[in-house]
Amino acid sequence: MPIGGKTAFLAGIVALVGMTPQLSHAAGESMLRVYMDHARVLKLDRPVAKVIVGNSQVADATVADPKTIVLTGRNFGTTNIILLDADGNAIVDEQILVSIDEGNTVRVFRQTDRAVLSCTPNCEQHAQQSNTATAAPTGQ
Repeated sequence: MPIGGKTAFLAGIVALVGMTPQLSHAAGESMLRVYMDHARVLKLDRPVAKVIVGNSQVADATVADPKTIVLTGRNFGTTNIILLDADGNAIVDEQILVSIDEGNTVRVFRQTDRAVLSCTPNCEQHAQQSNTATAAPTGQ
């Protein structure tokens, strides 16, 4: 299926509750975005028989009814989801990106250290990066 057709097909079957689908196009591929510890509803045009998630530690999928899948972000990262019908045909075969809700984050920079806090309603640290580098030897 051509990339444009794939995106149109996916946009036609995926609905985010109360919002339009957010699809990102990286290297010509569409990607489902889910925030960590949030759910997203996937509405399908035909019943699903089998749900396969590449890494269940990153995202989880629950069958609410034969045409409704609830996708939940469990951990930061990427994985994939494949939904098959009763004949074994792929209904959906997409990448999933689980990220933090940037609207409720605070980034703290201290010299070379960086921390990301999620503040809904209390601030909790989600990521910390230390950029301390060791000095390279001088060429003597």
